[in-house]
Amino acid sequence: MYREYLKNRIGSLIYITGTLIRGFSTQTFSEKNFGLTPDQYVILSLLCENSEINYQRQLAEIMFKDRANMARIIDIMKKNNLIEKLPDTHGRKIYKLVVTDKGKELKNKVFQTDIELRKAITKDISSEELNIMFNTLEKINKNIRDKVKLQI
Repeated sequence: MYREYLKNRIGSLIYITGTLIRGFSTQTFSEKNFGLTPDQYVILSLLCENSEINYQRQLAEIMFKDRANMARIIDIMKKNNLIEKLPDTHGRKIYKLVVTDKGKELKNKVFQTDIELRKAITKDISSEELNIMFNTLEKINKNIRDKVKLQI
């Protein structure tokens, strides 16, 4: 019954799917006692794997989080010694985010679970189907991204 209801409501289906993925990831991280949320893991991954990403504003734009939410996440990660905020040479109020050794170790510890989650989520979905879905979601994202106003 719900399938028929959602058939022409792509936003609802995307929202529900995102909620399920977030819940599954959060549940898994909690069960494994990582002491880290999926959002925090994404931040660690982005900072570790992309040397050109090292500012809070960049992370907020990539993750589509407002300033207050991103600041709260960063503060928690700093308090847990996963990242450091170092003064940037370009301005007094600008800080570079750097992953600590503890943050790198935790990111590496969680990596295999991330792979397992991705496999579980994409089980029985072909590479071709994943590519089509990814391209379609990117187009939807592009169509509406500039219409949403967040303080980033």
